[in-house]
Amino acid sequence: MINKKIFNNTKSAFKLKSNTELDRAIFLFSMMNYSSLVKAGTALTKLSLKLHLPVETLIKKTIFEQFCGGVTEEDCKPVTKEMYDENLHSILDYSVEGKETEEEFDSAMEKKLSLIEYAKKSDEVTFAMFKPTGIGRFEIWEKVSEKINLTDEEKEEWERVKKRVDTLCNRANELGVRLYADGEETWMQTAADDLMEEMMRKYNKEEVLIFNTLQCYRWDRLDYLKSLHEKGKQEGFKVGAKIVRGAYMEKENARAKKLGYPSPICESKEATDVNFNSVMSYCLNHLEDISVFIGTHNEVSSYLALQIMEDKGLSLDDKRIWFSQLYGMSDHISYNLARKGYNAVKLVPFGPVRDVVPYLLRRAQENTSVKGQTGRELGLLREEKKRRKGDKSTKHHRE
Repeated sequence: MINKKIFNNTKSAFKLKSNTELDRAIFLFSMMNYSSLVKAGTALTKLSLKLHLPVETLIKKTIFEQFCGGVTEEDCKPVTKEMYDENLHSILDYSVEGKETEEEFDSAMEKKLSLIEYAKKSDEVTFAMFKPTGIGRFEIWEKVSEKINLTDEEKEEWERVKKRVDTLCNRANELGVRLYADGEETWMQTAADDLMEEMMRKYNKEEVLIFNTLQCYRWDRLDYLKSLHEKGKQEGFKVGAKIVRGAYMEKENARAKKLGYPSPICESKEATDVNFNSVMSYCLNHLEDISVFIGTHNEVSSYLALQIMEDKGLSLDDKRIWFSQLYGMSDHISYNLARKGYNAVKLVPFGPVRDVVPYLLRRAQENTSVKGQTGRELGLLREEKKRRKGDKSTKHHRE
C-alpha cells in the first residue's frame, strides 16, 4: 500500500525556500483564503495597470515571484537547475496572453519553437507546450468548432493556424521533445481536439510526443478519450493525454445559462473528482496505447495514481506517466513525488511582469475557488516554519 503520508514531508517540500520566501508564501496564501480580498485585489491590479500606476515592482515582489520563474528564459535557469537537482523537471511557459494579430501569432509560434529547441538542449526541461489561442484568433477556433462557414479570407487564416500547429508538432517530432496543447473554452475546443488528433495520427506512431489536454470538469471527456483510443488502435497511432480538472468553470456555466444550452461542466466538485479519476484510471489501464500527463494539485487523485502504478507493478519512473503541478503551488506533492523517484514536473511560467498579470490573476482566483486546498497549502507552510524554528541548526542556502 502507498504510504498516505507521502505528501506530509514539509522539509523536502520547501527545501529550496529561504525563510524570507517561506514567509512570503505564508502571507500570499493567507490572503488567498479570502475570496473578497482576491476579488478586490484583482480589480485594483487591473485598474492600476490600465492607469499606468507604478505597481509592477509590488506585483513582481509578491505574486509574480511566487508563481513565475522570471521575466526571461535566462531568469528561469537557476530555478529549473535547483529543481532538477531535486529530481524535479520543468516546462517553461511563456505566459503572455490576449494577442490578436497575425504578426503576434507568428512571433508567438517562433517563441514556442525556440522553447522546443531549448527543451531538447536542456536536461531539466522535459516538455514544451502551446496555447491554441496563442497562435490563432479565438474567433477562428470558435467558428471552426461550431462548423460555421468561413469566408475565403477566414479559410486562409485557418490554414495559417493549422500550419503553425503543424510546424510546432513537426519540430517537436524531429527533436524528440514532448509537446502538449493547452485546454481552453469548450466553444473553441472541438477545433483544437480535431487538429491535435490529426497531429497524433501524424506524429505519435512509434512513441508519444504529441499530447492534447482533457479538462475533466467536462462530463463528456471519458467518452471522448475512449473514442480517441479506439481510433488510435484502428489507425495505428498512440494517444497523448494531459489531464486536468479545468480552468473556466464559472465562464462555462454562465455562457451555457445565457445561451440556453446544457452546461458542459460536471454538476459538482465531487462529480468532477470522480470524472477526473475515471479518465486517469482509464489512461493508466491502457498504457500500451496511451501516455498520460497527470496535471493535478489534488492529493487523493495523486494517491490513486500511485496505488494503480503499484498494483500494476509499474516502475516509478515509467516514461508513459508524468505528474505535474504549477510553479509556486502544491510543492508538497511535486517535491515529494520527485524525491521518491516518480516523473514529476513543474510548469514554470515566465514573461514581462505586465504581460503575465492575466495568468497571475487566474492563479489567485483558482486558489480561492478550490475549497480547502489553499488552507492545506497554508497549513503545511506554517508547519515548515515551526519545524525550522525548532531546528536552529538548519542552514538554508538561499537565505
